[in-house]
Amino acid sequence: MPLHVLDDKLWFPPVEESMEDGLLAMGGDISPDRVLLAYRKGIFPWYDGEVPLWWSPNPRFILLPDELKISKSMKAILKKNEFRFSVNEAFEKVINYCKEVPRKNQDGTWLNKEIITAYTALHHQGYAHSAEAWLNNELVGGLYGIRLGKVFFGESMFSHTSNASKFAFIQYVQQLKSEGVELIDCQVYTEHLESLGAKMIMREQFLQALKHFI
Repeated sequence: MPLHVLDDKLWFPPVEESMEDGLLAMGGDISPDRVLLAYRKGIFPWYDGEVPLWWSPNPRFILLPDELKISKSMKAILKKNEFRFSVNEAFEKVINYCKEVPRKNQDGTWLNKEIITAYTALHHQGYAHSAEAWLNNELVGGLYGIRLGKVFFGESMFSHTSNASKFAFIQYVQQLKSEGVELIDCQVYTEHLESLGAKMIMREQFLQALKHFI
């Protein structure tokens, strides 16, 4: 199936037309309106150089808040209150750290100036949120993503200190659950998130959940 090329028109092809690896389209802009439309349709952006690529993988990696797994070691860390947890105290720092912090087995990051500009605008509009872990008043871990209805779409996380991002994630999932969030989109598989309870579901099941919860 040929790869769709987007123009200035605000639209996306059906996700069923994605390639085997989940790639659906390329091009278009990375405006807040297009990004929000993408999430509502089960699509998310990654960049390849200067061109936005739009993805809708099948299966999809998700976490149900009720299925969050907290290891004994993390329970001990939570009990110690070593880190301080916050939400939306340092969104721009979090997204920039997600861009800068090296990742194992990755040559670089898909985050660029356009993505940071778009998601910062979405933060000011009340859609993009960050969760932070602090140690001695220093930001040492965090994550950010988009909240639509009862769904949180996780985008990226970083850690400067062991267990900091995991701490922020666990605390935020628990808070989101208390606020009525039913589904957390993790996009693609990682061993780190699998250890916290994330799992694969079929794309059609994911899309049905979006219709129900957004």
